[in-house]
Amino acid sequence: MTLSIVASIITGILGGYFFIPESFTPYIDTLIDSALYLLIFCVGIDIGLNKHIFKDLKKHSLIILVVPTSIIAGSLIGGLIGGYIFHIPKNLSLAISSGFGWYSLSGIILTQLHSAEIGTIAFLTNIFRELITVVSIPFIAKYLNDYTAIAPAGATSMDSTLPIISKYTNPETVVIAFINGILLSGLVPILVPFFYSI
Repeated sequence: MTLSIVASIITGILGGYFFIPESFTPYIDTLIDSALYLLIFCVGIDIGLNKHIFKDLKKHSLIILVVPTSIIAGSLIGGLIGGYIFHIPKNLSLAISSGFGWYSLSGIILTQLHSAEIGTIAFLTNIFRELITVVSIPFIAKYLNDYTAIAPAGATSMDSTLPIISKYTNPETVVIAFINGILLSGLVPILVPFFYSI
């Protein structure tokens, strides 16, 4: 499956570079949104078919808090380390890393707050996070554990990377991933300006 994902990305890049006309560009967003909604709909059906899942979640309520808290801490620590390596001020590195993978929003916020350069860094940092997530989830789920597979996804665990999490983990983890994505997505517009201002 991982090879299929990588092959799909490479095929898409080659297709876009050599064959697909630029006039097709306006339809790509619609195509992506439609495919994503269909995937999430299928994930929802899979969760609904496991009727015991919500009862089991009550036994793991602590994990619902531990997972997003750990992801936030890991993302911010990683941002600080990256900022130290590339000589980026701490407030900017924390603001960039608190995008949690939501590249479009964090890029726009930091462009408005600081500059197009920092906005672009935030955009690319978070889009690379999502690309790495797509490739790494199968390995993390196989060699570590299901909950850890949510970590690289960050805020995208509620939408774009949810189908991949669903493919390699279990319905209980998928529900936790969805809740995690909602929490982190809600924090992005708060934490990015907050860390920028300190």
